[in-house]
Amino acid sequence: MIATDILTPLLGLGANGLPYGLPIHPNLVHLTLGLFIAAIAFDIVAALYPLEKPIFKFLAIPVTSSNFYDVGWFNMVAAAVITFFTVAAGFYEILLAEPPMDMTSPWGLGAMDTMIWHGVGGVLLLGLIVAMTIWRGFQRYVWREDRARQVQWSYLLAGLGIFVLMFAHGTLGAHLAADFGVHITADRLIRAGLNPNGQLNLLIKTGLIEMGGLL
Repeated sequence: MIATDILTPLLGLGANGLPYGLPIHPNLVHLTLGLFIAAIAFDIVAALYPLEKPIFKFLAIPVTSSNFYDVGWFNMVAAAVITFFTVAAGFYEILLAEPPMDMTSPWGLGAMDTMIWHGVGGVLLLGLIVAMTIWRGFQRYVWREDRARQVQWSYLLAGLGIFVLMFAHGTLGAHLAADFGVHITADRLIRAGLNPNGQLNLLIKTGLIEMGGLL
């Protein structure tokens, strides 16, 4: 509380405890998830292309396995790049978090433990995604450059395993928002004894006044 009281005037923190209107980390998380899942999914489709080729031919879809591999590779590279920003934004927003300490999540964890595990999990996933990108690059340009199947089955299985870790890690993040109300404006106002609807109306009126004295 003391740290936040000091930082609030310095950073201009809003009702959600952040110096900007919408949290950045949750939005970047979905980019990380989407890019990584798409990368593995397209590589799986490409690896199974010999079985799927008659279907594509029947549907008159002009694709080759190399097209799918290209999508898988570039999505994996993009996932590795964006995850650095995802983790950085997450740690910044955790530092400004002010969760209730008298509650536990559905997993029986307190707010601080949930934040710590979520932070550790984020760094772990960043390392795994970067490692998968390097592994994918060696397969594409060195180990399997001239082979019809560009990715190893072990690589695809590892990707599916990371899906499970992402689910657990994402659930911890969901607990922070849904159960502890971290950086959720309405939760913070309610804990402060204020009416979220009344405060929203006040913000709208204030904004209109600043825009030209309409109210």
